[in-house]
Amino acid sequence: MPDPMIDVRGLTRSYGSHAVLQGVDLSVRRGEIFALLGPNGAGKTTAVNILTTLVRPDAGTATIAGHDVVRQAARVREVIALTGQYASVDEFQTGEENLAMMATLAHLPRAAVRARTAELLDRFDLTDAARRRVETYSGGMRRRLDLAISLVASPQVLILDEPTTGLDPQSRSELWDVVRELAADGITVLLTTQYLEEADRLADTIAVLDGGRIVARGTASELKALVPGQHVRVDVEDSHALASVQQIGLEISEVDEKDLAALVPTTDPLRTVRDVLARADERGIPVTGVSVVKPSLDDVFLALTGSRAARATIQAQGTPTTPSAPTQPAVSPATTKAGLR
Repeated sequence: MPDPMIDVRGLTRSYGSHAVLQGVDLSVRRGEIFALLGPNGAGKTTAVNILTTLVRPDAGTATIAGHDVVRQAARVREVIALTGQYASVDEFQTGEENLAMMATLAHLPRAAVRARTAELLDRFDLTDAARRRVETYSGGMRRRLDLAISLVASPQVLILDEPTTGLDPQSRSELWDVVRELAADGITVLLTTQYLEEADRLADTIAVLDGGRIVARGTASELKALVPGQHVRVDVEDSHALASVQQIGLEISEVDEKDLAALVPTTDPLRTVRDVLARADERGIPVTGVSVVKPSLDDVFLALTGSRAARATIQAQGTPTTPSAPTQPAVSPATTKAGLR
């Protein structure tokens, strides 16, 4: 296995008597999108500050592209770029001027400054707005410009500290597309976020940070599998069939009369699906669909960060530490409709 692009071992940091990070371990592969998920005060920004050489750890080690963040800080800064929660751009300059200024500060030759500026304006769909002052840009445009500036020096690692804070849903979705493209080009992305959907949609690997410790890590599918509470959803043709489903001898945890569906709790989805279909067939109940409903990342997050008892239960089951292929649902992807989770 190749050396990780980001390797963190036993990272510890305190401010006075307050321990912010308590022995954090992370490993991020080249070209991976790695999400560090956690509530406010979990230690995400402190971890980012250490990785970007802005803060020294009290103990532990961290390397990026093989360079130690303490002993080789200058080398680390050559291979990383950081985009924070709010766009760091000069609003009184144009988008083109912002990019050209940063390219000059990165010591690109004059001809390369012009070429790189034009390339990034085009890549981030800002060419038409290139000569407008940034103060006229929308929030999404400012964020795209901020990302473009981060890429001026062609970094190997892009660190995004809650990059979609304050963005509307469309701008957030557009930014996700950009991040996916960057990872496809081989850039390693470390993303901190409070948005569960963001981690679910973007990340190859997710680590949940709470109270300065990594409490779980794995793919989104692996993390969801840690939380008990899978259900088989049974969709039926009419209200009479819905009433009949409730009489077939299986536990029903929830009924949605509007969407004509019922939820059957399960620890073995495939067996439950077969049982439901067999019992419905025996009684002539018209079933229009059966699907497996898995816990959401919201359920995982709440279980891991909201309740010590729930966290202990999950950790007793074993926390995955390496990514693997997602488990396929028994019949079809999870289905969610209004009124039924």
